[in-house]
Amino acid sequence: MRAVLDTNILARAAASPSGPAGELFERISTDHTLLVSSELLEELSDVLGREWVRHVNRWTETDIAEFVGSIEAGAKLVSLPASLPRVVPGDPDDDLIVAIAVNGRADVICTLDGHLYQEEVRVYCRERMIEILDDVQLLTRLR
Repeated sequence: MRAVLDTNILARAAASPSGPAGELFERISTDHTLLVSSELLEELSDVLGREWVRHVNRWTETDIAEFVGSIEAGAKLVSLPASLPRVVPGDPDDDLIVAIAVNGRADVICTLDGHLYQEEVRVYCRERMIEILDDVQLLTRLR
């Protein structure tokens, strides 16, 4: 399976490796293909580097760099066009996740972001044989 884990899933995996997102991240990283882009890794670094997130996770800049570096080392890096197609009406920043999935020929996008569950987005992805699931749904399927 080729999967895109949204930043919200990856950040949850970092915060709680024993939780559903952490288990999912481990399973995808070990037995399947995790698709990322340099833009997604940069966004993840930014999210994990936010003061309140660092405080909750008790992570240093080094911890963040190591986590993001381990993702980059184990994932398939997808190159994206300079201009991404507008797909997600509620949040243009989410077009990145869809573009990674399309360009990386993903089977699934795993996210908790409600914008990606809008009908227009689901139809667009379904036409490209990409499912959109949350972490619990995908983890249940993988188990």
